[in-house]
Amino acid sequence: MEKIPEKFLNEDGTINTQSLLKSYSELEKKIGTMVSIPSDDSDDITRAKFNRAIGVPEKADEYPINPMFDDEDLRNKFFEIGLTKSQVEKIYKIAEDYLSPIISDLFNVQNETNAIIELKNFFGDEEKMKEAMIAIKSFGEKYLPKDAFDALCATPQGIQSIYKMMQSMEPSVETEKTSSENLTDNELRRMMQDPKYWREQDPEYVRKIENGFKKLYS
Repeated sequence: MEKIPEKFLNEDGTINTQSLLKSYSELEKKIGTMVSIPSDDSDDITRAKFNRAIGVPEKADEYPINPMFDDEDLRNKFFEIGLTKSQVEKIYKIAEDYLSPIISDLFNVQNETNAIIELKNFFGDEEKMKEAMIAIKSFGEKYLPKDAFDALCATPQGIQSIYKMMQSMEPSVETEKTSSENLTDNELRRMMQDPKYWREQDPEYVRKIENGFKKLYS
């Protein structure tokens, strides 16, 4: 027979039933709060109790939200496999560390594509845009501080500003295809009859006529 612990004995060696009952009651409470690790055949109540104990939320929408990866289906998948809030936060952190540079590159590519489209629309088409960019580069290197020129060239709006500045400061600065010519008044008026001037309002063609008149009468 095993020896009874002294804490359950009276001074005369008899069993202290009060102490024994109190200890048993405390043991029952402790067992009641213990959580069993569910097995494959555990019922839903056992599995849910275990999930609450380790930090799995009661609903999928209680998971932390990350602006970069916020997705309802993803949160449902986290809930389905029983991830805790802390685990989900760590997953977001790892994803940010590895994917942020890639996502940033994709945004840069998209922004560059959008900028090219905007400049094509501004200049008329791709060929005119290329010609104008050559003229803008020459103008910027001649008249603008390098830092200011680089900063303006970082956005399509800045490039358009340089182009407008170039036109106002130096009307004779032309693109390679529409270089300034010594046109007569009659030749200029003949050019104005071209649909590119009066119907299509081709920016480069209109500018060539306007610069021609400026040279003749300024």
